[in-house]
Amino acid sequence: MKNSAMLRIFLLVISTVLFTAGCECEKESGLPVDGDGNVYDTVVIGTQVWLKENLKTTRYRNGTPIPLVTDNDKWVSQTGGAYCWYDNNPVYKENYGALYNWYAADFACPVGWHLPSKEEWETLINYLGGQYSGEANKLKDPKFFFCPPGLSLLCTPTNESGFTARPGGVRDGYYGYFSSIGFNAVWWTSEGYFVSIYAHESFVSIKGYPYNNKKHGFSVRCIKNSN
Repeated sequence: MKNSAMLRIFLLVISTVLFTAGCECEKESGLPVDGDGNVYDTVVIGTQVWLKENLKTTRYRNGTPIPLVTDNDKWVSQTGGAYCWYDNNPVYKENYGALYNWYAADFACPVGWHLPSKEEWETLINYLGGQYSGEANKLKDPKFFFCPPGLSLLCTPTNESGFTARPGGVRDGYYGYFSSIGFNAVWWTSEGYFVSIYAHESFVSIKGYPYNNKKHGFSVRCIKNSN
């Protein structure tokens, strides 16, 4: 019992140190810092400030570890927060970030940042010209989105917004399977909708019920708090 208590105290101290270090780093650089201490570039688009990359933290903003779930059965039965790397391979971390179920998504954003709402995504889309105006191409990173043969008129990624969207793929919430990396970028909204951009399409789609299984693994883009 004594050893167990000492271990809990040790883990609490380590979490506090990591969280404090992240806060200090943010104060020094002015850039957002997640629970792991990762520092993120940002971009101003209209009246909004977004992370310029997908979230890749393994901890919530308070330093508490997010459960890493690799087993398919455990992923689909998870009722709390969880994250994973695509195909359970950390090699995807730097370019694509992690995949989070909805239960983990909001609390993983850095201090002062949050998971964007459906309305905030719509504000971004409207600023870029509105839906079906080719807005997706203004978000896509051309180094990572590749047009399927014969569809070059629909997908001409420019990233002129600076958002730098990358197709990190998904993890299915019904079977736990991975798919669509390099082809599909999908992000959570705070309500449980999801926002997606396909390589072969020039528009951004926002989907909800019946598609919003909160056990899916999607990417996360955080937006800065307005106050």
